[in-house]
Amino acid sequence: MTKVITIGSATMDVFVECDDANIVSVCSKHKNSDFMSYPYGAKIDITTFSSKVGGGGVNTACNFGNLGFETAAIFKIGKDIYSEGIFDAFKNRSVDLSNIIQDENSSTGFSIILVSFQGDRTVLAHRGANAQIREDEINYKAIEEADLLYVAPLNGESNKVLEPIVDYAHKHGTKICFNAGTTSIKRGFEHIKTILKSAHIVVMNKEEATMTTGIQVRPDTKTEKFSHDLIHKDIKKMLMTLKVMDYQIIVITDGGKGAYAYDGKKFYFCPVFNSPVVSTLGAGDAFASTFCGALARTNHDVGRSLMYASVNSASVVSQFGATEGLITFEQIESRLEQNPEYTYLEG
Repeated sequence: MTKVITIGSATMDVFVECDDANIVSVCSKHKNSDFMSYPYGAKIDITTFSSKVGGGGVNTACNFGNLGFETAAIFKIGKDIYSEGIFDAFKNRSVDLSNIIQDENSSTGFSIILVSFQGDRTVLAHRGANAQIREDEINYKAIEEADLLYVAPLNGESNKVLEPIVDYAHKHGTKICFNAGTTSIKRGFEHIKTILKSAHIVVMNKEEATMTTGIQVRPDTKTEKFSHDLIHKDIKKMLMTLKVMDYQIIVITDGGKGAYAYDGKKFYFCPVFNSPVVSTLGAGDAFASTFCGALARTNHDVGRSLMYASVNSASVVSQFGATEGLITFEQIESRLEQNPEYTYLEG
């Protein structure tokens, strides 16, 4: 059985939905931006409220375990009421927690997720212990013994362990799937390029890819209709820029528009698998980790792996909570069989 170890964040997530939230779109010649807004100075009633565990380290570990991989997790939490909730969430999960770091002097990560009527969200995050992982707290032997290291975004001081763990994994033959975070990206492309060189699979959303490469996805103009292309020229340029080694597969997700991939030979586009959208939190984690796992399941079929990832991500967004909707490979394949018209495209 393939052994996977994840490193990333662990949080207690509080979901808040309010029907009075507005989505404001701002369009300029060079980019489009959306903002969630509320009446300034008002007291607003909450429509729905719930709390769940989340964070990139937790979400991806739960998914890999659910998909049938032998899974371990590295994340840092405090000793408080929120850490108890995180332990409770793993009681029925097939995940080894022997490598987690617990510090009574730190607070467990906490997030407030503002959910829009469209199902998308804005996250107010308190990083807490998630931003305080030190190199001497990591069990490197566990990374060495794994077949795959999945690196979820590491923020704050925790970002300092990124280079050493990736370098260690690479030197010891552990494959790496890298899902970059804003802390890494803000340090500049030359910095992140050193990590990209060791990663076999790199997954970013479009906004992260824009920040990393400096390439803006241009809207249509009177003279250029980019929307007529299967894959926008600027997306292709991003994919090629991020691919710094021959053996890499680069993936860029684009929310409700789907996802793109590049393996050095072909460009791939996979539309979103149709499902109701309750909350998009955890969709990216489910997509990226399922894609990594599906490559092994499908004998490195990039297009089909994108489809597997999209199906599992669609299941996650149909429920509140980043792990509540996760499904198995068998369930993914069953849904694909029930929807034979759903497929990826090459372009």
